[in-house]
Amino acid sequence: MDNAEHARRRETLMHHIGDDGIAVLAAAPERPRNRDVHHPYRQDSDFLYLTGFDEPEAVAVLVPGRDQGQYILFSRERDPQRETWEGRTIGQDAAVSEFGADDAFPIDDIDDILPGLMEGRAKVYCAMGADPAFDQRLIGWVNALRARARAGVKAPLEYGSLEHIVHEMRLVKSRAEAAKMREAARLTAAAHERLLNVIRPGLREYEIEAELLYDFRRHNGEPAYPIIAGSGANACVLHYIANNAELRAGEQILIDAGIELDGYAADITRTLPVSGRFSAEQRAIYEVVLDAQRAALDEVRPGQHWNAGHEAATRVLVEGMLDLGLLTGDIDEVIENGDYRRFFMHRTGHWLGMDVHDVGDYKIDGHWRELEPGMALTVEPGLYIPPGSPVDERWHGIGVRIEDNCLVTRDGHENLTEAAPKAIADIEAAMAG
Repeated sequence: MDNAEHARRRETLMHHIGDDGIAVLAAAPERPRNRDVHHPYRQDSDFLYLTGFDEPEAVAVLVPGRDQGQYILFSRERDPQRETWEGRTIGQDAAVSEFGADDAFPIDDIDDILPGLMEGRAKVYCAMGADPAFDQRLIGWVNALRARARAGVKAPLEYGSLEHIVHEMRLVKSRAEAAKMREAARLTAAAHERLLNVIRPGLREYEIEAELLYDFRRHNGEPAYPIIAGSGANACVLHYIANNAELRAGEQILIDAGIELDGYAADITRTLPVSGRFSAEQRAIYEVVLDAQRAALDEVRPGQHWNAGHEAATRVLVEGMLDLGLLTGDIDEVIENGDYRRFFMHRTGHWLGMDVHDVGDYKIDGHWRELEPGMALTVEPGLYIPPGSPVDERWHGIGVRIEDNCLVTRDGHENLTEAAPKAIADIEAAMAG
């Protein structure tokens, strides 16, 4: 994203908080991996959304109407000794010239400067609870101002939720965001498609994970979440990430993986036959799930409520389970009493964006919200029949999930991940080649 995109976002946020408010947002801290080694740094998504700034030890401050500049950034100073070990630090000059800050100060000066920026403001907007240590510092700055009330200092009287405003902004993607998500989806779909020529009995699940990691990193991306490569009964574990079992002939493998590209996630799931052809039982379950996904996709359009896709998919799944003898009873009764949840226990999708499970409310005033152009979501029904289930053993160990990424458009939706094969005939033909 360019500076103009981030500037538009900040202007929108400042319009919401008003001239008597101030927004204070801290960067994500570094996370220790072990001893003196940190995990690779990932910026807080809200901070990245508003600033594009990708360093820790930073605080962004928005002061609507401030004559000397409305966007102030506190960050690390340039330090040649540290840069010898860790590479370039952005510093204050580049925070202004490259990242659009109106003013930039060393993070070590924040105690002296930030309280003055808060003075005269009625409300502090912040992400209270996200970082308890920073919360205490913020409260301390406000309390220090309140202690000077007899000297005529006007301190903020209340705190407001910054997240509520920013998350509603993030829910509807701009053209630039849609383009970035389209590219992330394209690269992820190509990685999944390439696996059709890789998967075979005798490989280990981590080898499939490695193939995806190769594709993601060679495009300067990284996994948007831990890769799931669950073969056999492991496909019935929803968040299986051990990825250490051997792929066996006659089994399936469920692969749930997506790239994060420049802060935006893709999220695709495909279920493939290890030997290249589905068994009769696998085919039967797969077709039910694929029909359910098609029914859910038909509901992704402006004006339709969020839960419509889940309701449509659930009905198709329950009907399929009844036809296959996995459940008994009347379809409406089974949906009402929830018996189907032993085999389909999750929702049919989630918001998608900078976070793979992206932000934004699913209900407004107790009602499912309506879809709008620019919203992005996944559509991912599944059926999971773990060993020991109270059904015929021929179904045991079969787990199927099919997941695509959709961008709501003016007249329907764009399936961003359609290029990853999911029809049985297409999968088997590609694996045969």
